[in-house]
Amino acid sequence: MEKNWRSFVSIAGIALAIFWALPNFVNVDKISGWPFKQKLNYGLDIQGGLHLVMGADVDGVITESTTRLVASLKEEFNKETIPVTDVKVVNGAVGEVLVTVVNNADKPKVQKLLADRYGSVLQEGTASENSVNVRYYDAYLTDYKEKVIQQAIETIRNRIDEFGVSEPSISKQGTDRILVQLPGMADAEKAKQLINTTAKLDFMIVSNEIEPTKLRGMIADAEKAGDYSIAKLKYSEYILKLNNDLKDKLPANTSVFYEKSENAKTMEAGAAPYLLKTDTHLGGGDLDSASVSFDQYGGPEVLLRFNTAGATKFADLTGNHVNERMAIVLDKIIKSAPNIKGRIAGGSASITLGRGDSTRKMDEAKMISTSLRAGALPASLEQLEERRVGPSLGADSINKAKMASYLGALLIVIFMLIYYRQMGVITTVVLGINILCMFALLTSLGATLTLPGIAGIALTVGFAVDANVLINERIREELAKGGSFRLAINDGYRHAMSAILDANFTTAMTALVLLYFGTGPVRGFAVTLLIGILTTLFANVFVSKVNVDTLITRFRVQKLSV
Repeated sequence: MEKNWRSFVSIAGIALAIFWALPNFVNVDKISGWPFKQKLNYGLDIQGGLHLVMGADVDGVITESTTRLVASLKEEFNKETIPVTDVKVVNGAVGEVLVTVVNNADKPKVQKLLADRYGSVLQEGTASENSVNVRYYDAYLTDYKEKVIQQAIETIRNRIDEFGVSEPSISKQGTDRILVQLPGMADAEKAKQLINTTAKLDFMIVSNEIEPTKLRGMIADAEKAGDYSIAKLKYSEYILKLNNDLKDKLPANTSVFYEKSENAKTMEAGAAPYLLKTDTHLGGGDLDSASVSFDQYGGPEVLLRFNTAGATKFADLTGNHVNERMAIVLDKIIKSAPNIKGRIAGGSASITLGRGDSTRKMDEAKMISTSLRAGALPASLEQLEERRVGPSLGADSINKAKMASYLGALLIVIFMLIYYRQMGVITTVVLGINILCMFALLTSLGATLTLPGIAGIALTVGFAVDANVLINERIREELAKGGSFRLAINDGYRHAMSAILDANFTTAMTALVLLYFGTGPVRGFAVTLLIGILTTLFANVFVSKVNVDTLITRFRVQKLSV
């Protein structure tokens, strides 16, 4: 029963490995019906490209937010008829504001308004006579800075996706830096210009002048006549060409834009067209902030706050289009199209997301708020570092890695065959299966292979060979005691497993530490190492033992030289 179970796991594992890894070695497009076509991605150091470190002006964004806070406070004090002499910024980088009152008796009114409306954001500092000093909470500042970096990353990712770079790596470094790696990117100047472009946010009313079915038909006819589609062109180019082709057929002051379907991975996989009115003149320049909150039922919603001019525009827009839909468009992509229930005044609004899976709705709320902030509050970026890796250098790295791998594998095979003879053949086969499984797992996870990753593969081969040496030596020890070959095989594998598991466990702990604390190449090395540990255990615990048992039981092999 145990042998059958091991055999099934071994065969299933090898079959899956071949299934996942084959696209890396064979053009599976020629194989009819082959469902898995993803290939292993290569990192910047292998295929060449652009490495940038951008500094985000986080303090500048907070200072700008503090300036807007001062303007809002002045309006609120005036609205509540609280006499103040001045409201000024003391330290914009931490949101410190000083409110000076006319009389000391008015201080409690100021403190109450600040506590009621800004109690979760502002903390009161040391106050002097006729003044109140407040500043942002440290926790709020930390969260705000994180949001600024994340919105900058989101904006950069949108720009890079538009440029069509395959598998870009965009990540946070420290508290105010962003690492951008663009494999295969040759035009560095264009990439930098693209990254520094500010996202464009617009609020547009959904037009019902053309039925959705008719609109789709018009789009299909235009695509057929011009021999293009959303999959063939960059999205911005496609939108420009489509609207130019349909300009004589669409109502005045309208354009076609798309919303990506909820479960679609790419725009072309699930694009829903909308006809939008382009004469609303309300955009990201009118928005102060966007954040995630919860409605009265505990569901996530997106809170919007407009500046003074934007509040008036938004109130007029919503008042004139009650029971219509308003699309929130970022970089010509519709992020959301909620229904307007009534005129929204006061400079603030909320986007409700309805009921359903709370986790999915929260993710959607974060996505919308991040997109809105990316359009309204872009942090200025400064290039701090630039490195370019040419394709020839990457190709040279691959060639050297291949040569080192081939030479190392050849030496290992020769050693195992000479020293362990027939068991050395089994060891060689198991080692090949181990490497195949590594490539399969890396491919299935969509991992990016870098030079540190190749080093991780080489290290995996090292401790995989070490595991096989332990097994073969334990078998030799059992044979030296005078036992039968079958008993020596069983005892050899059983006694070697504890040492193999201990060695792999300690290596895995090291890899987990590197994965948690490391960044960039270090994390890539750690991921490859962890995958190598899994495949090594699979190859030695299941495949190797199954191979030997099959030779003994099915093929009646009485003894293998060790």
